[in-house]
Amino acid sequence: MPLTFEIRDFVATVTLNRPEAMNAIDPETATQLHQAWRDISVRSDVRVGIITGAGERAFCAGADLKKTMPPAESFAELHFGSRIDAPPISTLQTHKPMIAAINGLAFGGGLELAMLCDIRVAASTAMFAFPEVGLGSIPAGGGTQRIVRAIGQSDAMLMLLTGDRIDAQEALRIGLVSRVVAPEDLAAAASSIASRIAANAPLAVVAAKKLAQIGGELSLAAGLELEQQSFGNLRNSEDRIEGRRAFAEKRKPNFQGR
Repeated sequence: MPLTFEIRDFVATVTLNRPEAMNAIDPETATQLHQAWRDISVRSDVRVGIITGAGERAFCAGADLKKTMPPAESFAELHFGSRIDAPPISTLQTHKPMIAAINGLAFGGGLELAMLCDIRVAASTAMFAFPEVGLGSIPAGGGTQRIVRAIGQSDAMLMLLTGDRIDAQEALRIGLVSRVVAPEDLAAAASSIASRIAANAPLAVVAAKKLAQIGGELSLAAGLELEQQSFGNLRNSEDRIEGRRAFAEKRKPNFQGR
């Protein structure tokens, strides 16, 4: 299996399972990634997702170039016609929080996959790069768009235009990752963050994620208005009432996602 999917305590862990190929993404892996994202989105027993790579060398080395040769169809046929293969990785979406546990190198499409996540935690041995310009290409899985939004224009341009690698500490400095931990502590660190998120009210967590994502595309006034509407929608939810009762009774709340 090029990908494994495991659920425990409301946390789904997706593991890229091709360590012999540096967890590179081949067509089968891409198809299974889309299925994993769909499962995370619709399953009531999942509140948070984690994605990581098998082994110690790589989170994901990007596309498997040996198995992703240029297609026979024209770009217009594929882009505007009926696709029979998996949609691009850049289209992966879920309203639930996703955490990338980056256990090694994250190059090209691997870095793009990590950037699809809301929170990125890296092992101290992790390395990051967009090497595409050195191969006559560009990061076309959302990389040119998301990297600027994630770390700002100057650092983003440095990575995009040189193709240079950066280490975990530099990634932390520029805001590409939130935490850097020892390799042996990575799984526990990601699980700890996921558990803390999963313990919160699921509807409120989803609302907060959506507001943060949409707000970046709106004026402040429009974002504040949308925030108030979302607050109103949550005001009488069972979970919000349970949260207030639990606080008053000095106990842990029992959220149900209602």
